[in-house]
Amino acid sequence: MKAYKVLIILGVLCSLFGVVIGAFGAHGLENILAKNGYTSTFETGVKYQFYHSFGLILIGFLLQKNENKLLLTSGMLMFLGILLFSFSLYVLAITGIKYLGIITPFGGVLFVVSWILLLIYLVKYLK
Repeated sequence: MKAYKVLIILGVLCSLFGVVIGAFGAHGLENILAKNGYTSTFETGVKYQFYHSFGLILIGFLLQKNENKLLLTSGMLMFLGILLFSFSLYVLAITGIKYLGIITPFGGVLFVVSWILLLIYLVKYLK
């Protein structure tokens, strides 16, 4: 399967799961999140998952037009960022295990690097 297609599908799947996870957090985990005091932490994970899901879709469409290592790397880092950032926040919010918060900034760094790589690509190749 072509890399652009993988990134677009991953972006759509991350969006789909963002809806499911967000709804589950709002309805199924409402009491647990409120008890732990991590409702906003969980919501932050969902928001960032959505933002970067759309970024993955964008990168996939750009990659379809121009197979480029910068774009591919940006997309891979963005997906890994979703896994590290959002999912560490979900687990932290549900379990209350605070040391899991150590993982979150690594996902955030991956987000930043992925956006920088996308910016470099756009400046260099967009006509």
